[in-house]
Amino acid sequence: MIPPIANNFVAGEDPATAIDHVRACNRDGVGGILNLLGEHYSERPPADADTQAYIDLIADLAAADVSGCVSVKPSQIGLDVGVDVFEENLASIVEAGQQHGRFVWIDMEDHTTTDVTLDAFENHARGTDGDVGLCVQANLKRTREDVERLADLPGKVRFVKGAYDEPADIAHKDKAAVDAAYRELLEFAFREFDGGIGVGSHDPAMIDYAADLHAEYGTDYEVQMLMGVREDAQRDLAADGVPTYQYIPYGGKWMSYFYRRLRERKENAFFALRAIVGQ
Repeated sequence: MIPPIANNFVAGEDPATAIDHVRACNRDGVGGILNLLGEHYSERPPADADTQAYIDLIADLAAADVSGCVSVKPSQIGLDVGVDVFEENLASIVEAGQQHGRFVWIDMEDHTTTDVTLDAFENHARGTDGDVGLCVQANLKRTREDVERLADLPGKVRFVKGAYDEPADIAHKDKAAVDAAYRELLEFAFREFDGGIGVGSHDPAMIDYAADLHAEYGTDYEVQMLMGVREDAQRDLAADGVPTYQYIPYGGKWMSYFYRRLRERKENAFFALRAIVGQ
């Protein structure tokens, strides 16, 4: 049983409950991006089990006829076991997505996984003609160069500020520097991409900036926010015609997720507190 506080941020422990939450989001015009909680498996059986869970989830989403897709973490589907395991399991999930007409997002984890994740995305972006998405993190100093690589690929790119505590020699540590990098990345993407921009932010200033860039360049984009964070704003954006998605974690590993979100950055704790008190 998920306690009330954590229940604000996790959509239950089973896929049926999570899909019900997606259905509720859809009634407000908000799409759902489902993430089964789990990461950093060092052995193959749990990675294979979660891979099969994603394959089943994709079929369930299609059967439920809701506006929802999935987002997977490389370390959850075998990257810590071996690159070959990750690639094999990701291919199975993407194939299921193709079979059922469901988009597949690939989450980005810490800097040690960046290159293999980029390579996997490029492979599937070309192979599916764009039915996959990738997350990139503004706090990493390398990300501008990575985004230049992605500009000509099909698919979508989700821009986030970054939640991992990365070394100072490869990452911006100051909030103002991260914000500046995020703005620079968005401006480049709206100017150079054909579409498929995901603005993964709860920051009103960044969301407003994205709207301004859309007005200037006409590039299609969507806004993505976490379950339990600024949900009124999510509904308002959807009502204003901005494609809006809620990133929805679910599953039995909710406790580690909930507390990690609060530990990663002070901003997360602030947003969580605001969500709990309903501001």
